[in-house]
This record gives sequence, structure tokens and C-alpha cells, in this order.
Amino acid sequence: MKATFISKENNDVKFTIEFTSEEFEQAQIKAYQASKNKFQINGFRKGKAPRSIIEKHYGEGIFFEDAVNDLFADAYPKAVDELKLDVIDRPDADFGKLEKGQGFTVTLTVPVYPEIEVKDYKGVEIERVSDEVTAEDVEKELENLRKRNSRMVVVDRPAKEGDTVLIDYEGWADDKQFDGGTAERQPLKLGSGTFIPGFEEQLIGTKSGDEKDVKVTFPEQYHSEELAGKDAVFKCKVHEVKEEELPELNDDFAKDVSECDTLDELRKETEENLKKAAAARAESQMKNAILEKIYNANDIDIPNVMVEDQITSEMNEFDQQLRMQGMNLEQYFEYLGRKPEEFREELRDEAYKKVKTRMLVSAVADAENIQASEEDLNKQLELMAIQYKLDADKIREMLGVQNMGYLEKDVRIQKALDFMYDQAVIK
Repeated sequence: MKATFISKENNDVKFTIEFTSEEFEQAQIKAYQASKNKFQINGFRKGKAPRSIIEKHYGEGIFFEDAVNDLFADAYPKAVDELKLDVIDRPDADFGKLEKGQGFTVTLTVPVYPEIEVKDYKGVEIERVSDEVTAEDVEKELENLRKRNSRMVVVDRPAKEGDTVLIDYEGWADDKQFDGGTAERQPLKLGSGTFIPGFEEQLIGTKSGDEKDVKVTFPEQYHSEELAGKDAVFKCKVHEVKEEELPELNDDFAKDVSECDTLDELRKETEENLKKAAAARAESQMKNAILEKIYNANDIDIPNVMVEDQITSEMNEFDQQLRMQGMNLEQYFEYLGRKPEEFREELRDEAYKKVKTRMLVSAVADAENIQASEEDLNKQLELMAIQYKLDADKIREMLGVQNMGYLEKDVRIQKALDFMYDQAVIK
């Protein structure tokens, strides 16, 4: 196999891959061995007919296609690597005329990643984002910690907003019960807004043992067309009223929820954690400000295929999220009465921005010769290992060569962004 560069026009590269007659012949032998059991020739048991007989019966080119596909599948990535091409889409290939006993040449045209000369990425002026943490912030976080460690206790009083009631209910519309409108011992936090508007407010003031008809009107845009806009009555029975009981903020609480021995230690630890989070959040916002300025300062050619790939990737990710909830993308579009093409167009502008931004930062990495070292990759693998509770070597094995390549690109992007942040002028 011999790869030869021919030309580059705009973002399209033209090159050839040449195969010798020996390579073509060996590939045909391999194709014959792999598929001979498919042929039934009179006078021969199935799979026992010689190659020459099969070629005479079906034509001498019977194994050409499989042979060419096998050769090309192996040679193309090698040629791309040898010619140092960063391809972004499948190639157009012209295989020419194929003849028995002859070699052949494939002529390919493939879009490649554009060469970008990014400007104005050093000394970017941005406004400092405050990372101040106040004593009030600390107390709010401690209060949130109390709420996360609260417990629900039954109370013998009328329910008020914020309480949770345990109810049975039956939904009636047009003097008949409707599907999906019945439940037993359903917990409902009053004021949460999880039920139909007007439902929860009518249960305020009820207590254990009460029965109440809750009258509501379904929204005009309700997902069930049979109920949309209709008046309904929910016959409710209250079993319990519960309120949230918060633990007392003291040393015992600190011991229960942390490794701290005292409330003062917990307060100090909380403050330190909030400061770290605030600093990280401020840095992230300032880096985004840098990206926004570089984005606006550079006008570059974005191959449409890269935008389409980004849109497809985001749709696939959304599909995975839906599947975790028991739905898929096709059902989602059918439910909303929408077309996939409409959804793709809604994603286009943001996808374009993501692709352009990543291309610009990658160009900075190239300009500054920023590389992802083995140490950088190991650090990233360690973080992933902690996240997924697996060994770092296992994470590397699961990723495989291709995904490790993607990880390397991600690390380069992050290092380039860090470089621009270090070079920025922060006012």
C-alpha cells in the first residue's frame, strides 16, 4: 500500500492509495476463504468448490468487492495517519477500474480540520468576578445542611403551607372517574406546586381524618387532551399531617453530619468549602468571558459537517437522558407532535458556537505547542476513577485507544484555556 498526497483546496484534501497486484490477489484469496461456504456449485459439496470454479460460474469479479473493502478498511486509517490528516468526515472515493491480476489505485477526497490562525488571545481584558463568602452565606449553608438532615414528624393540628399531607384521592370529571386520577396514601408537600394549580391550597387547614372535595380546573395545555380545560373534583381523605423537624445546630449535630467534633469546626469547614466553590465559580465565569471575547474577535470558516455532528451528538445525549426516564427520542417527538428536523434547527446556533469556540481554543493550543502529557492524562484518569469508583487502569482500559485520544484533546483544550486565563488582564 502506498499513500500519495495530491492537493489541498480549501478544507478538502485529495490523495491516492495504491495497491499492488499481489495485495489485491491476497485480499481476494481471503475473501474466497471467508465466503466459499455460501456457494453451492453442482458437482461440489457446499463450501468445497475451488475459487476458479466459483469465478467461472459467477464472474471473475465475484470477490472484488469484499477484497477491496477489506484492503480499504485497513489501508485508509494508515494513509490518514501517514499523511498526517485530521479528517472530519467520510471520504469520497473513486476506485477506478478493477481487473483480475492487476493492482489498483483509489483516489480520495476528504474534508479535513481547517487551519486556523487565532488572534487576540493573549492579554484579554476581563472584569474580575467576586468570590467573596460572607458570614451570612455560611449560616445559610448550615441551615441548608439542617434541612437536608431533617425528619418528618406527625402533628395533631390543621395542615399549613410547608407541611406534608398523606392523602387518598379520586379524580372525577363529567360525573365519572378518569384514568390516572386515583391514588392511595400519596404524600404531598403543600406549596410545592407539584399538583394541578389550586389543588394544594385547598388542603391547607385540613387535619388527620378529614375528607374534602378539592375543585380544580385543568390547564388548557394539559398533556391529556380529554382533561385539558375541564373542571374536576378530587375526593380526598387526609390520613396524616407531617411537619419538617430540623435538628438543633450544636456540637452533636456537627458530629452527626461531618468529621468535625464541634459546631465551630463545622462552621470553619463550611466556610472553607464555600470559598473553594466560590473561587472555582468565579474563575469559570472569567474563563467564559475570555472565550466570549475570543469568539467575537475571530471570524473563521466552520465546516458544516462539524456543526451537524455536534447537533447529532447532542440529540443522542438527549435520547440517552430520555431512555433513563423510560422514553426515547422518537416517542418524545410523537408526544409533542414535533419533527426531528425542527429540533435540530433549534440546536443549530448553540452547536455552531460550541464548535467554533472549541476550534479557536484548539488553535491556541497548536500555536503555543500545548500538549497533554502522560502525567496530565493520569491525573484526569484518577479523577474519573474517583467519580466512578473504579481503578484508573480500568478506566483507561474501558476508554480504549479512540476515547483516550478524545480525552487527550479535551486535556489540551483545558490547558489552552488555562493558558489564556493566566495571560488575561483582570480588572
